Amino acid sequence: MNRYSLWKYILILFLIGLGALYALPNLYDKDPALQITASTSAEISELTEFQVGNALDEAKIAYESMEVGNEKLVVRFDNEDIQLRAKSIVEKSLGRNYIVALNLVPATPMWLRDLGAEPMFLGLDLRGGVHFLMEVDMDAAIAKAENSYMSELRSQMRENKIRYKTITSNKSTIEGQSGGILIRFKDEKQRDSGEELIDNNFPDLAVTIPDSSTNESQLVASIKEQVILDTKKLALQQNITILRKRVNEIGVAEPVIQQQGLERIVVQLPGVQDPGEAEKILSATATLEFRLVDEDHDPQDASDGRVPAGSKLYSQRSGLPILLKKQVLLTGDAIINAASGIDSQSGGPNVTITLDGRGAKRMSHGTRDNVGKRLAVVFIENKIENVEKDGELVQKKIIVEEVINAAVIQEELGKRFQITGLDSTKEARTLALLLRAGALAAPIYIIEERTVGPSLGQDSIDKGFKSVMIGFVLVLLFMAVYYRVFGLVANVALALNLILVVAMLSLLQATLTLPGIAGIVLTIGMAVDANVLIFERIREEIRNGNSPQASIHAGYEKAFSTIADANITTLIAALVLFSFGTGPVKGFAVTLSLGIISSMFTAIIVTRGLVNLIYGGRRLEKLKI
Repeated sequence: MNRYSLWKYILILFLIGLGALYALPNLYDKDPALQITASTSAEISELTEFQVGNALDEAKIAYESMEVGNEKLVVRFDNEDIQLRAKSIVEKSLGRNYIVALNLVPATPMWLRDLGAEPMFLGLDLRGGVHFLMEVDMDAAIAKAENSYMSELRSQMRENKIRYKTITSNKSTIEGQSGGILIRFKDEKQRDSGEELIDNNFPDLAVTIPDSSTNESQLVASIKEQVILDTKKLALQQNITILRKRVNEIGVAEPVIQQQGLERIVVQLPGVQDPGEAEKILSATATLEFRLVDEDHDPQDASDGRVPAGSKLYSQRSGLPILLKKQVLLTGDAIINAASGIDSQSGGPNVTITLDGRGAKRMSHGTRDNVGKRLAVVFIENKIENVEKDGELVQKKIIVEEVINAAVIQEELGKRFQITGLDSTKEARTLALLLRAGALAAPIYIIEERTVGPSLGQDSIDKGFKSVMIGFVLVLLFMAVYYRVFGLVANVALALNLILVVAMLSLLQATLTLPGIAGIVLTIGMAVDANVLIFERIREEIRNGNSPQASIHAGYEKAFSTIADANITTLIAALVLFSFGTGPVKGFAVTLSLGIISSMFTAIIVTRGLVNLIYGGRRLEKLKI
């Protein structure tokens, strides 16, 4: 009685060994490093690695290692002084097509990293950094959508020869929602024609005929509620996407960028101590301009300083100069949608652009008389860069302009057309998202800002670690004194439980926060609670006159249902917290959930295995419990 099969012991040892392996990276410190990522028009390759290595060697700056992976290049250094010197050297070498950021990366040995073993992330409250709560101006997003519809309505009314007086925003509001678009017509016949046109061509608009005391023929076209909701969701998602890209420029390893409600975004940047710089970078924008190519002059002559009047010199991705007309045919403000895809003719990546009514008209007029000529697409990005001035680093706003495409106009372009000449599908997706976000014009306002210092973060780590250790030691002492040998068995299981929780957090690459540490402390108590139920049941069976072996067997069998009920109900509560909570609440729910799963394994299976090793298959007179 009370014996485990050999395969069960092997399975237990395998799972414990696996847990110890994936918990191990958390014992190692972090190295100062440079994190190099590519901008929209570049990519990280072996050539980038060679260029960085060559620049550092020429400057006689020693580095520990250089690794390429996950579309970034990481260069490790011995200390922060060397790291800072290397940053300026690498930035000069690579130019503006690459983002060079300071970072701290785990000093995990290569053999552990090859096995996928990485340390868990530390949250803002443990590492220090910046917390922003941002609100998206949804009224501006809806107003932008209404303006696009107004522009299209004017264009469609004129094309269909429907006579109207004005198309304006309706100033009245109903229950806080947009009042829609007010259209005034010459007479009722024109109004009926306008209503029919909207019903046939604008499925997103709902038409109502308001009561009018002026006897005017008018109607109100309102954006449907579902479309308004979709517009708000799209605005929020596009702003989140743009923020993620901006965070890459700051070089944060584990940023938290998540939706809060329908209009707010939480941005947490661990390791960043300058909220001003973070705010400037996050508020940067990007857009497009469409210009005709100056075919009458030589761009090489313009490179020598002789730029003709009415033209402007640009640089193509190949590095060759190109002359474009100063007159802008169209800007990114006219773009209402952009989607990435694959060009059916060339097989390369492309971006399909959709313009509003006014933009479509301008594009049509601009290309109608220029078929056979080239039309260039200029990508414009506003950025903040640190430049050296009088021996000090100062921030400077720069505008990066790059010609990403210059194609021959084959036919008159209208509302929809494609941009080709992109380097990769990734660039096409990024450009489409940037254009959609830029065209949406949904401003972000920072309504809350907090800075957590690194010393405060370290203090939180020390106190959190101390709380876990004090609780752990007190429980160990109590169990050893009160339950003797069985208490020591429970203590071994408790230590293994802690290791397995850390291993699972590391394996899932979860972010540990202060509430997460509270979840671990609670898990310790719950893990012991299961053993207390088992041991008390064994003592009860002994008092009832059962033999020691029978008491052990009955104790584990009869206590299991009680333990399962208690843990499952707590697990359900943790899942509810995870589903409906945000930020710190989610961190608490994650560690609590993992702790429950781990404690069920250690408190029942592992302790039973140890008890079977100690007492199984022996004739016992009494138990030390």
